[in-house]
Parts: sequence; structure tokens; C-alpha cells
Amino acid sequence: MTKKMIMVFIVALFLAACSDTAPPNDTVIAGHEEWASLPEYPTIIEEIEDGDYEFETVSDNQEKRILLLSDKKGVEQYKSIFVKNTDRLILTDIDDGGEIFNAVLKQ
Repeated sequence: MTKKMIMVFIVALFLAACSDTAPPNDTVIAGHEEWASLPEYPTIIEEIEDGDYEFETVSDNQEKRILLLSDKKGVEQYKSIFVKNTDRLILTDIDDGGEIFNAVLKQ
């Protein structure tokens, strides 16, 4: 009986370790709870290096989601385009007009 219990415990431990469930994202910034569930959120926060932006949804349909990030003064600073069927995120700096991120997100 003890051997069976040990075997069940080992199998359960092994299966739990092999799970592909990701731990919750610890980089959620206060006030961003609504946006934190989006797959592109962690990458956006990592790339802009400052979480003090307001998010605004411009478009969200079956194909893509477009977000604008504005600073405290309400000036738009970044534009995020997430292509849903390919999981590609394109992040541009509106002031510089430059693309700062363009890649498929690993999921």
C-alpha cells in the first residue's frame, strides 16, 4: 500500500511539473488590471520600460487589436497592433515614428 501511495505521489508530481500552464504575470501595474489579461500586455510593458501609460482600445476585431498608449498628459506615445491569427505584435513609438518591436509572441 505504501509503495502505491509513493508511486501515485511521484506521478502526480511529475505531471504537475510537466504542465504547460504559465504562472500568473507578476508585472501587472496598478490600474492596468483590465489590460493584463491580453497576451501582448507583458511584452508591451517590457518594451516601453515605464508602466505609467493609459491604454485605449482603438480597434478590437477578429483579425487584430490596436491599442494606443498615452502619457499622464494625454499625449499619445505608443501604438500597439496585435495580429491575432499569427500572435504578432507590432509596437511603434509615435513621437519617433519608429518601430520598436515586431515579432511573433511565444505562447
